[in-house]
Amino acid sequence: MDDLEKAILILFDVSGSLDDELKKKAKDYCDDIKEKPSICSICIKKLCFSSLLEVQFWCLQTLQDVIRIRYASVSQDEKFFIRKSVFSIACSEPIDDKNVARLLESPAYIKNKFAQVLVTLIYFEYPLIWSSVFFDFLSHLSKGAVVIDMFCRILNVLDDELISLDYTRSSEEMVAAGRIKDAMRQQCVPQIVRVWYDIVSLYRNSDQELCTSVLESMRRYISWIDIGLIVNDAFIPLLFDLILVSEHLRGAAAACLLAVVSKRMEPQSKFLLLQSLQISRVFGLIADDGDSDFISSISGLLSGYAAEVLECFKRLNSAEEKGISMELLNEVLPSVFYVMQNCEVDAPFSIVQFLSAYVGTMKSLSPLSEKQLHNVGRILEVIHTHIRYDPTYRNNLDVLDKIGKEEEDRMAEFRRDILVLLRSVSRVAPDVTQIFIRNSIVSAVASPPDRNVEEVEAALYLFYALGESISDESIRTGSGLLSELVPTIISTRFPCHSNRLVALVYLEAVTRYMKFVQENAKYIPIVLAAYLDERGIHHPKIDVSLRASYLFMRVVKLLKMKLVPFIETILQSLQDTVARFTSMDYASKDLLGSEDGSHIFEAIGLLIGMEDVPLEKQSDYLTTLLTPLCQQVDELLKNAKLLSPEEAPEKIAIIQQIIMAINSLSKGFSERLVTASRPAIGLMFKQTLDILLQVLVVFPKIEPLRNKVMSFIHRMVETLGASVFPYLPKALEQLLAETEPKEMVSFLLLLNQLICKFNTLFHDILEEVFPAIAGMIFNVVPRDAFPSGPGTNTEEIRELQELQRTLYTFLHVIATHNLSSIFLSPKSRGYLDSIMQLLLYTSCNHRDNLVRKACVQIFIILINDWCTRPHGEEKVPGFQKFMIEVFATNCCLYSLLDKSFEFHDANTLVLFGEIVLAQKVMYEKFGDEFLIHFVSKGFPAARCPQDLVAQYCQKLQGSDIKALKSFYQSLIENLRMQQNGSLVFR
Repeated sequence: MDDLEKAILILFDVSGSLDDELKKKAKDYCDDIKEKPSICSICIKKLCFSSLLEVQFWCLQTLQDVIRIRYASVSQDEKFFIRKSVFSIACSEPIDDKNVARLLESPAYIKNKFAQVLVTLIYFEYPLIWSSVFFDFLSHLSKGAVVIDMFCRILNVLDDELISLDYTRSSEEMVAAGRIKDAMRQQCVPQIVRVWYDIVSLYRNSDQELCTSVLESMRRYISWIDIGLIVNDAFIPLLFDLILVSEHLRGAAAACLLAVVSKRMEPQSKFLLLQSLQISRVFGLIADDGDSDFISSISGLLSGYAAEVLECFKRLNSAEEKGISMELLNEVLPSVFYVMQNCEVDAPFSIVQFLSAYVGTMKSLSPLSEKQLHNVGRILEVIHTHIRYDPTYRNNLDVLDKIGKEEEDRMAEFRRDILVLLRSVSRVAPDVTQIFIRNSIVSAVASPPDRNVEEVEAALYLFYALGESISDESIRTGSGLLSELVPTIISTRFPCHSNRLVALVYLEAVTRYMKFVQENAKYIPIVLAAYLDERGIHHPKIDVSLRASYLFMRVVKLLKMKLVPFIETILQSLQDTVARFTSMDYASKDLLGSEDGSHIFEAIGLLIGMEDVPLEKQSDYLTTLLTPLCQQVDELLKNAKLLSPEEAPEKIAIIQQIIMAINSLSKGFSERLVTASRPAIGLMFKQTLDILLQVLVVFPKIEPLRNKVMSFIHRMVETLGASVFPYLPKALEQLLAETEPKEMVSFLLLLNQLICKFNTLFHDILEEVFPAIAGMIFNVVPRDAFPSGPGTNTEEIRELQELQRTLYTFLHVIATHNLSSIFLSPKSRGYLDSIMQLLLYTSCNHRDNLVRKACVQIFIILINDWCTRPHGEEKVPGFQKFMIEVFATNCCLYSLLDKSFEFHDANTLVLFGEIVLAQKVMYEKFGDEFLIHFVSKGFPAARCPQDLVAQYCQKLQGSDIKALKSFYQSLIENLRMQQNGSLVFR
């Protein structure tokens, strides 16, 4: 073993026993050897004499690198030496008179690497320099299996590295691939195909592994060689013979036939090809014995053939050809259906896509033939098979561990696609679909325990999914078999109902068909039992119980008045659920998403909040619910100071649950009911609000609690209307007292709701809180731009940006609800300049044009509110001058000249319209004072020609706002071209 071999072994060592320094030295030594002029000779010599696999691999990789990277600089003699040596190795020939490399006896990965070296040579030298490479090879194949095997590997690597379109190729590779394929077609493809045939015929019984390699190479090349070389009286019978007789070669032969049927060609040619193949001889075998191994090996051929026949049917125009195509399709479909139900179908073949396309051919046919109806039934069987969970995952799915979650997600994604297919099938053959689903349910109930869960779940899902393709009217009237199916489902207690998946899909299915129950009230007691007993809200699995609560709330919304006679029964059934919701055991659960259990209170609120419920009953129900909840909160608040750090989180969680419950409960009560027709009910909610506001006093800095109380105030604004006013000053004061900047956003949203709800009625309260709000916000939000660049995208900056955006909305809501006088109150006036400067900067510079538009709109409203017509008394000293001298020129002119103002953007055009309107309003309110300043100060700075200035004055003084907008846009575009972005302003 010489030094190079030692260095290579060190380089490839994976034992971890060698230190990094030694490895580095070995690498450096090998790299130095690579740079030697004689490196190719060194590598060839090593391939002849070294049996070390690491050395062989390193030499092959080095040879490939030399050819690939340094080919242009290698001498002609060296190229000839490499070519002759590599080819001699490939053909098991001596490199010179005495040295024979035994590389063909090495493991597969060495032979594949060697094939890469030869293909790299072909890339550079075929056909211009080494035009005979393939012929040279063919003459050596008689040496037997090792040379044939190497020839197949070279063809495969050539396909992988250069020809196959399955990989992304560079333009140079595409050109080379085209050059090589053209030369091969002209020169040697017929001879290669003949050799394939001879080898398979000769070795089919003695060396099936070799035949498989040959067939694999052939499969790769069929897509671009003359199809007539394969589709002939010699090769096609051989391939079918292999499929029918040779168990080991069946799959490889079927893959070649699939390549034949998948070859791209005109529909007419493809139709004739498919017709000539007579693949039906294979289908017959499946119908006869259904050998699963046999079917698995040819499943790709069956499905691929069916897809091609269907494509022909869609693309052919002749009625006769379409008829024959449909016959071919009907001939293959039973086998395809069998494959779909019993085998793993190749990934490229989409079951859903194929079946959807087939069902699509039926849409124009009415009525369907007996054969087509039979095929619809088979499609439904395929759907049923594929939507059924594997029993292996039953426990994982029931407890929903990591494996179960992955399987549920996978199935949910697949079912989204299958739902589209089921919808199509149902529309084409509704009766067949409904009968199939009915039979599936009957069969599922009777299925053995080891498959009962999956069968029932799949049948129920089919029933649930059927509702997607049925109109609400059909569900309501129970068309077809629905009048039988719906009562059957809602009254059935499946033995496996304790299973999570079965319980969930059952509830979804029952809810989907609730309009039938709405029309047939006699089924209401049965439906209520399904939601209220252990199949629903009382199910042992918490996620089933929560989902049942949500779905029950939807049912209550739909049935509402029809449920009045059952209120007592429902409330009695839900007593333990209501109590459990505010227990520590429940509050401590990590409930994700929107299904937090509060929907049960919303359902109760919807039930007892109806005017159909007598006042006395309504009052009793509400008292029974609210009193213990409020007492619980009151007790917890009184003892808050006595809580230890360990106890506090638990009690706070309970308070949160109670606020959520009361909030949800109140959704069922309308403002008219609690303020006008039944004020006693309103009083109960006011008393509740009074108690819950104490939470802000006792726990002022607990953000989750503040959010829950704020949410309840939002709700009470809608429920109590103006009667909530007496509670607002205290509530707003308490919320404002401990508000952090990020919490100010939700506070402003509450104020926006109050302003939009009560308009000027809210003036006095807003006037009190506005100075504190302005002071707090302007203390943290910059008057101009936020810092930018590396390190500025922090959470704090993002929170302040959100606060600023909410502030703009808040100011806009104030202005648009006749409350601009708030800005002028004695306590708020000190912030007026800050507000004006912020609005000015934003209207000129903000990157969001909708925000800029809102700020311009605020200025327009303020002009109208604070300024009388020309020469009137100035309501806000200095405002008119600010608008004329600062806002008008900066916002209405200079900001538009900036190249970032893109007129092709829809939002920009909306902003531009507001800016033009602002000029019109300023002219109406300020008269010539505005116009003279604008044209004498603004336009000259923008170097605007006098004729355009005159036209602007004329358009502004006219009454056509559209004409003004159109002219002003063209004026700005002209100025921008003239300035070429050189104007600097601010």
